[in-house]
Amino acid sequence: MPDKNHRIPIVYSPHYEMDLGNHVFPVNKYRRIIERLKSEPAFEHRFRIVEPEPVDRADLLLVHSPTYVDKVEQGRLSQAEIMIMEIPWSPSIVQAMKIVCGGTVLATRIACQRGLGIHVGGGFHHAFPDHGEGFCMFHDVAVAIRKGQHEKAFRRALIIDLDVHHGNGSAYIFRKDPNVFTFSIHQENNYPAVKPPGDLDIGLPDGADDNMYLEQLASALESIRSRFQPDIVYYLAGADPYRFDQLGGLNLSIEGFARRDRMVFTWTQQIQCPLVLTLAGGYAVNPEDTVTIHLQTIRIAVQCFESNPLHNPAPNTPSPDNPPDPRSR
Repeated sequence: MPDKNHRIPIVYSPHYEMDLGNHVFPVNKYRRIIERLKSEPAFEHRFRIVEPEPVDRADLLLVHSPTYVDKVEQGRLSQAEIMIMEIPWSPSIVQAMKIVCGGTVLATRIACQRGLGIHVGGGFHHAFPDHGEGFCMFHDVAVAIRKGQHEKAFRRALIIDLDVHHGNGSAYIFRKDPNVFTFSIHQENNYPAVKPPGDLDIGLPDGADDNMYLEQLASALESIRSRFQPDIVYYLAGADPYRFDQLGGLNLSIEGFARRDRMVFTWTQQIQCPLVLTLAGGYAVNPEDTVTIHLQTIRIAVQCFESNPLHNPAPNTPSPDNPPDPRSR
C-alpha cells in the first residue's frame, strides 16, 4: 500500500450522521458517499479517510457571539430559535456540528499543503453570528476562514457558493471585510426570504437550466478575476440546484453539475489558488441522486488537481498530520 502521505486525504467523520428525527436533510448521504468511494477497487491506493476533531469554544468565538455559543452549548435555545434553525437541539447534534467545523478547518490545512482539501460535509452557510438558520447551527466555512487568517495561513479568501439557496450567513458575517469575497449564485425565489447582499449575487429565475446557469457562472468568475485576488478558495458545491431536488426549483442535470464543477476547478487552477471543497445542500427525491452528484464533484476535483497540481500552495502552513497546538494562539 502506498505511503499515506501520497494518498489523497478525504475529511469525514461518522458523527455527521446525526439524529435529526424525521427530517428532509439526508444526513446519511455522507456515509453513502464514503461507502461508494470505498467500493471502488483503487480506493485504498488513492485515498485515505482523515477524521477531524471538534473545534473548541475559542474557534467558534472567532465568528459566533459568546451569548449564542453559551446558549447552544448549555441547551438554552428558545423554541423560536430552534424553529428558525430548523433542526432539533441535542448534545450529540452540538458535538457533531463542532466536528463539522473541525472538518472544514482540517480541509483548509490540507488545501494549503496540497492544493486541494476535500471535506465530505460542511457548507453550513445560513448560520449567523448570533443564531442558526436553515439547518445550520455553526458556520463552518466562516470558522475555518477566521482560524486560517488567525494562524496567518492566508489573508484573502473567496467563497464560491453554488448551493441553490443564497448564502445569507456568509454575506452577513463578511459584509465589512475586504479580505473575504462572497459570491452566491442561487434561485432567487427560494429560501431565505431576506438575502443580505454579498460581494456578488446572482439570483436565477425558477427553472433555470444548465445553459443559463453555466453562462451566468462563467461570466461571474471572469468578473471576480478582475475584482479580487484570493489566497484560498472555498467552494460550496451544493447538489440542490438539481432538477429533481425537493427544496430547489432550478433545472440542472447531472451532466450540468459536471460542467459546473470542471468550470470552478479549472478557474481555480488558472489563478493558482488552493481550494477547499465542501458539499453543502442536496435533497433529491431519490437520495442516491444527491450522493451521485456529490461523488461526481469529488472525482472531478481529484482529476483536475492531479492533472494540474499547484506548484507551491502554502509551504509554511501547519501539516494536517501535525496541526498547531491550539494553546499556542
